[in-house]
Amino acid sequence: MMKIRNIIAVAVLLASCSAEKTYKIGVSQCASGQWREKVNQEMMAAQHLYDEDARVSIVCAYDDTERQIRQIDSLADSGIDLLVVAPNEAAPVSEAIARTRQKGIPVVCFDRKAETDDYTAFIGGNNVWAGQTVAEYALVQARQMGKPRPVVMEITATMGTSPARERHEGFAQVLSGNAAVEYVCINSDWSSEQAYAITQRLIAADSLPDILFCHNDGMTTGVWRALEEAGMQRRVMLLGVDGMPDEGISYVRQGMLDGTYVYPTHGEEVVRLALDILTGHDYERDNSMRGQMVTPENVELVELNSRELMKQNHDLITIHDKLEESLVQYDTQHKILLGSLVAIALLIVAVMLAIRAWLQTRRTIRQRQTMNEEQTLFYTDPSARRLHDIFDKPEDDLPPPRSQDVLFAEQLNEAIRKHMSNPNLKMEELGEELGLGRVQLYRKVKAITGQTPVELLRQMRLQRAYALLGSTTKTVAEIAFEVGFNTPGYFSKCFKEQYGKLPMELRETKD
Repeated sequence: MMKIRNIIAVAVLLASCSAEKTYKIGVSQCASGQWREKVNQEMMAAQHLYDEDARVSIVCAYDDTERQIRQIDSLADSGIDLLVVAPNEAAPVSEAIARTRQKGIPVVCFDRKAETDDYTAFIGGNNVWAGQTVAEYALVQARQMGKPRPVVMEITATMGTSPARERHEGFAQVLSGNAAVEYVCINSDWSSEQAYAITQRLIAADSLPDILFCHNDGMTTGVWRALEEAGMQRRVMLLGVDGMPDEGISYVRQGMLDGTYVYPTHGEEVVRLALDILTGHDYERDNSMRGQMVTPENVELVELNSRELMKQNHDLITIHDKLEESLVQYDTQHKILLGSLVAIALLIVAVMLAIRAWLQTRRTIRQRQTMNEEQTLFYTDPSARRLHDIFDKPEDDLPPPRSQDVLFAEQLNEAIRKHMSNPNLKMEELGEELGLGRVQLYRKVKAITGQTPVELLRQMRLQRAYALLGSTTKTVAEIAFEVGFNTPGYFSKCFKEQYGKLPMELRETKD
């Protein structure tokens, strides 16, 4: 028996040696919004771009610093190999980053910096360059106005964040002290509501500038709303930052904005940097990326390129889902090699089991003979009749038999609901909980439901989301993450394919 165990152990060891390391990358986003959703989608697509096997998990703090600190600590305790973090506030998040580093986990600061030098690398847009680029464009436009000293105003975002400080620094470097314009700066936050309130005060005081620069495109929507209500849409030349296809770029094409700076996302480069750190490759500690200015002259070309890139990322994620199903065939072929090694061990085990079964059969026959004699005595002895009546339960009182398929379906339903919120749930994990291999799970689910496990999981997630939309006040993003979708955008697309309406459209009809 010891030799048999050794043979099986060697076979399992050979199989495990062939498995590659899966690098777990945790991402802590400070906020939601189209720009960050695009980054998230690019990082999810990048899991499948490189030779190394990566698994990206993304959480969002929704502008709540305390929540982000808790999320960072939770990610650090969950067994991740590397943390990517976009700090909501530079100073408070620094302590959570320090705790993560103390556990030996590399930390990549993305887009925003923390007030600490204890991080592994930084990657993000060059915000000083962004501010300078917008300022130079504003200066060119001011000179073309034909006024003595046009007023150029900057409404900043929250100055406690590094992007706001650096964008202001770059903008002020170009315009502060420039005799060609009068430069004015007003501090605000990242919200369109504050930008709206500031613009209302400027209108009331008859102090509107000639050119107005906001630190992101979302803020410009507040400015535009205030101008539109006052019938002064074309009174101010409006500039922003982010340049998303459905926001800033679209605003330029529609005439709401006179220009926006495309702040680069490049989520695939974030994952590439993380993998270089984890695999011991050379990498730069400071990685700054530059974007470009979108104007009415180049907006159509930039919009076309941006939408095409987003479509490619979405297609890559879809292709990966399809590959999940195709891997069933690969899994079968891969196990042939292991099967050949195990076959010898099984043959030996089979012989020994046959001998053992023969011996057990003889013992069972002798036991049955003894039981038959005792049972005969039990049924024929009048004194035992009453005991017999107690234990002889009528068949009508027994529960109706249930098919194995029904029992399996109930177990599968319970397992999916238990793990539904995990966006990285693998079919191997689901099959392991049900006591089935990947191939067995695929065939069983396909035979019972007509769907693949991946299709069934997606359908149940969407059904759960449908129920939450009608029975809770949670946001679409919160529901998307709760039912296991990595990004609200991809969730909305799948939801519309399933029910013919976007989540918000469904909620409005229920209202």
